[in-house]
Order: sequence, then C-alpha cells, then structure tokens
Amino acid sequence: MDVRFDRKRPSSRGGAIVQNLKQASPTGRLRREARAGPKSGARKPLSTKTYSETAFLLCLGSSQRGGKKAMMGRLFSRRASLAAAVKCSLLLALGTAAHAAELKVMSTVALTPTLNELTPKYESSGGNKLMIVYSTIAELKKRIDAGETADVMILSRPVLDGLQTQGKVAQGSIVNVGSSYVAIGVRTGAPKPDISTAEKLKTALLAAKSISYADPAKGGASGVYFAKVIDRLGIADQMKSKTVLVPGAEAGELVAKGEVELGVAQASEIAAVAGAQVVGPLPGDLNSAIVFAVGIGSTTKDPAAAKSLIELLTGPTGAAVLKSKGMDPA
Repeated sequence: MDVRFDRKRPSSRGGAIVQNLKQASPTGRLRREARAGPKSGARKPLSTKTYSETAFLLCLGSSQRGGKKAMMGRLFSRRASLAAAVKCSLLLALGTAAHAAELKVMSTVALTPTLNELTPKYESSGGNKLMIVYSTIAELKKRIDAGETADVMILSRPVLDGLQTQGKVAQGSIVNVGSSYVAIGVRTGAPKPDISTAEKLKTALLAAKSISYADPAKGGASGVYFAKVIDRLGIADQMKSKTVLVPGAEAGELVAKGEVELGVAQASEIAAVAGAQVVGPLPGDLNSAIVFAVGIGSTTKDPAAAKSLIELLTGPTGAAVLKSKGMDPA
C-alpha cells in the first residue's frame, strides 16, 4: 500500500496511519513532549540507551533496501526527511558521547615519559580521555590524605598499600608496574665519571662543579634518598654550595641544558630527557630501587575504564614502553 502524506488534510485512513506511525516513533514522542512540556504523570524522557538505540535503528535503515530512506520518502515530506536526518546525526553523537569517560589519574613524575606515550594509544582505542596530575609521591599522598581522589593512582607500592588499608584504593586492584633505580646522569657526549664503588662515587661528586637533585623537603623519593647517601659518604657540607635543588624530576633537564654537571634522579626520568644520559646506578649497597604500582581509586564511577588503563600499562604494550624509558617492567 502506498501511503502519501497530504500537507493540507490527511485522509481518514492514510492520515491516520501516518499519524499513528509518528505517534509510535521515539522521535514522535520527543516532539510531543517538547510541545507539551513537563506535566504530572508524564512519561520519563528517553534514556541514553534509548537515544543510542533510536539513532542506530534510524541510521541503519539508510543502508538497507526499503529502509529509512524509502520509509521516509513515503511517509514524510522532503522537509520532514531533512529534519529526521539531522536528528539521526544528533542521536548518534549523543549515543557515542554517553559511553566515553574521562579518567583522572594521579601519578608520580617517574611515570611521565611512559604515560606520555601510552595516553594517545589509550584514548584512541576506546574513546575515553585521561586527565593526568603529576607530582612527587609525597605530595600526591598528602593531597589524597586531605581528601582528593582519582580514578587511577600510580605511586610507590608501599604508599598504595597504605592507601588501600585506609579505604582510598579499591581492595585487590593494586598491580605492580615496574621498578627504577636512583641514578647519576650527565649531558649526552660528556665523559661518564667512574661511580663503580662508594669511594669512586665520592670522588666523582667532590670533583663535580655542580649537581642537581630533587629537594628532599618537597618529598621527591630520589632526593630524599640521595641526601642520605651524601650524608653517609660524609660530604654533605662540601656539596651544599654546588647543589641545585629542584621541586621534582627536573634534574635531567638541567643536565641536558648544561646548567649543571651531574644530575641525580630515577633512571627513567633521566633516560627520558633528550640530551641527557644515564651513567649508572649508585654502587653496591648504596643502590636503591623503587617499585611503582597502580591501583583504582575507591570512589571511581567507571572501574571498567580504569581497569582497561591498568591492563594497557601492565600488558605487553606498556612493558615495552616502560623498558624504552629506562624502567624494569614488573
């Protein structure tokens, strides 16, 4: 039966069919509710799922014989067809956006190079977006203790374990990411000092014109540890006048720019800076490795999206990136 749309006055039969189809369709319902406005007892607005399903059904018809294009050509005027096509596009956009999530990540600066490379891969694979807050482990823990939270937290394993005990990290969500050691770095092309023993490290530090490491007062793990090393070597006073303290992981950048001769930081932080090279770890029992881990914040509203990021970071792709940035994958 060929049903035509009469703009002036619908026939008793054909017009009724068109009207019934329009009344029954989701777009017809949206149109009626927009005209009527909110009222007592009115049906609830279409859910996000309904929007997505409606968009899918409308747009699927355009590629099938006797589908949307044929149906709308028979039932609607050219103007109505155009309006429906616009609505189809809008519904598709709404449906797609509804499934995307924005994850907040609080991460130690040691993972900056790795996350910089993995973020585009994660965002392009599922449409989710990452909002990453970088700082020292001590500063991030302070903020979390004060009430700040995140969907994903990347800190040292001991700190994450403590936060899990406090109920700030979801039980059973913590996974080791990798480890990194405190290292000495110099500018690319510069001679590498011999730091193979404690005594040779002491000689190299005293011979250096300048050195930089994270300010222990700011809580940077490598800076806190290295301050204890030079104190143990008995040269804390001699080093003060030629030490440049930085708030985070900037020691490698100062080395690359030629502003200091030696830099002390996590090996991954130095290796990630163009123009800087790792000399090696601190020797013998002066060496210190930090295990980094990742966990899901207990208040996250999208644990599935958080889990997918963790799987990328700790899977084969993440392991390869971690290794290329000077870390030992877990």
